[in-house]
Amino acid sequence: MEMTNGSLHNPHLLHVELSSGNDELVEKDANSTGAERHSLDCVQILIPQELFLTLGLISLVENILVILAIIKNRNLHSPMYYFICCLAVSDMLVSVSNVVETVFMLLHDNGLLDLHPGMLRHLDNVIDMMICSSVVSSLSFLCTIAADRYITIFYALRYHSIMTTQRAVTIIAVVWLASITSSILFIVYHTDNAVIVCLVTFFCTTLVFNAVLYLHMFLLAHVHSRRITAFNKSRRQSTSMKGAITLTILLGVFIICWGPFFLHLILILTCPTSSFCNCFFQNFNLFLILIICNSLIDPLIYAYRSQELRKTLQELVLCSWCLGM
Repeated sequence: MEMTNGSLHNPHLLHVELSSGNDELVEKDANSTGAERHSLDCVQILIPQELFLTLGLISLVENILVILAIIKNRNLHSPMYYFICCLAVSDMLVSVSNVVETVFMLLHDNGLLDLHPGMLRHLDNVIDMMICSSVVSSLSFLCTIAADRYITIFYALRYHSIMTTQRAVTIIAVVWLASITSSILFIVYHTDNAVIVCLVTFFCTTLVFNAVLYLHMFLLAHVHSRRITAFNKSRRQSTSMKGAITLTILLGVFIICWGPFFLHLILILTCPTSSFCNCFFQNFNLFLILIICNSLIDPLIYAYRSQELRKTLQELVLCSWCLGM
């Protein structure tokens, strides 16, 4: 898994990459497919490295602010916001790995940095592990938030006894342990197609899980709302449904931004030698930009949907601005 010069943003490398484009799971011979690509006249979108760096830095700052806001505001110290905080950490892993890799590539391409191949290989493995951990943990925490909203809506009177802080912390620890372990296994066995199958299967399973919960939540929310209103808990029901809608937006953005990446993986399994698929593979950089955009958009969704979080973020930004004066 050696990081080759320009592997992240080189559009002529036909391979699937589990991280920011370094880890070659499948590499096609450019000479053997050159005629096919030419005959199809593939449309290829070139992405400058500076754009990767800019979006990565903005996303990194945004997610750090979200994490600090949740830590700072005691009103946000609840299981749902703990899970959102972890989702922000997952997004931050994408941003950090992207920024680190892009900086190293810019320095290397301009002759300002010359590292030993062994060091580059270790750096590549670390970046790959961060990306894989981010994918698995993001999907896991989206499912966890969905389950939390489901419990809030349908078991409102027992919520605090079901979703205790101790259980939330345990869930968080298990998710991160599983994410890190699976990412290590993915890197070790990166040449095996089973890695791609596992990722795609996990992605589809989480989508089905969330879809089932959403269907149940939104179909029965009206009926359950009447029951809650009878116990003078209508405000809580409204808040819970708002959380469910927020999660729906988060999941929708995740599918839009990560969908092309997982489609890329599926095509690697189903048509690795197809000329049409090879054209699709050439735009992998565009899929990477979408992944980074997901990390950038999520904090904006948190702030837009939560007045309490938005207020705390404004205080943090204002405080930072005052300190900088």
